[in-house]
Amino acid sequence: MSEKLQKVLARAGHGSRREIESMIEQGRVSVDGKIATLGDRVDAVSSMKIRVDGRVVSITASDEAVCRVLAYYKPEGELCTRRDPDGRPTVFDRLPKLNGSRWIAVGRLDINTSGLLLFTTDGELANRLMHPSREVEREYAVRVFGQVDDEKLRLLTKGVTLEDGTGAFRTLSFQGGEGLNQWYNVTLTEGRNREVRRLWEAVGVQVSRLIRTRYGAIPLPKGLPRGGWTELPLAEINYLRELVEMPPETVTRVPVEKERRRMKANQIRRAVKRHSTVTPTRRGGQSSKRNSGS
Repeated sequence: MSEKLQKVLARAGHGSRREIESMIEQGRVSVDGKIATLGDRVDAVSSMKIRVDGRVVSITASDEAVCRVLAYYKPEGELCTRRDPDGRPTVFDRLPKLNGSRWIAVGRLDINTSGLLLFTTDGELANRLMHPSREVEREYAVRVFGQVDDEKLRLLTKGVTLEDGTGAFRTLSFQGGEGLNQWYNVTLTEGRNREVRRLWEAVGVQVSRLIRTRYGAIPLPKGLPRGGWTELPLAEINYLRELVEMPPETVTRVPVEKERRRMKANQIRRAVKRHSTVTPTRRGGQSSKRNSGS
């Protein structure tokens, strides 16, 4: 049965549906030598030649592809882009290499925000998780500076006018501190650009530190260092798939629990060590150690 071209390419890990639709509109995708147009449907057979930017891409059937998800602890200072023309570090630099597929970021965090960022090989899963209609809850720890009173807290949960519409936190709770070191936990169910920071700024309060601590029911893994990643087990992958009404996965690349515990510490150390040998050069000699985040 035929399927939309963008769905076939997204499922094979070549980007989210939104990214691929943009590529098609730009004339960068062809099917058997003919430039594709938005709305084209294809039969995903091995003899078909689909090219992106002139390069033949794999369209592995969905029953052969394994959905994988990584939890990554993004440090401040990294960009959520595959390549930066100025050579600055990106969130993709530290991830494990793949053959015949690629990691797709589930949403974005701005350069000054740290914390949990999910990556998957399943473009359809990434696209559904990012869609505003799914209302997947994100939780953040926020350090703020400024006068915070009951009226400002009320506005932040009832609704504040921003340039792209009204926004509000679903929940907001004080976690302690005073003066320059007041901490709050907040949750949102949408991923508008810099929304957490803009909401606080709209009531005259400055955000000096922002850490994403949870995506849906997936928390930032305990013990995971900044710049480290860990692959999610099948149960957590299927939680995400169920969340966006996708069929469960039955195969995992994650080792059984006993072996996984033995491998996890070494895996994290290798990821951080590998990046530490690259980052100083890319940052013009600056240390790759933990940022202050202020």
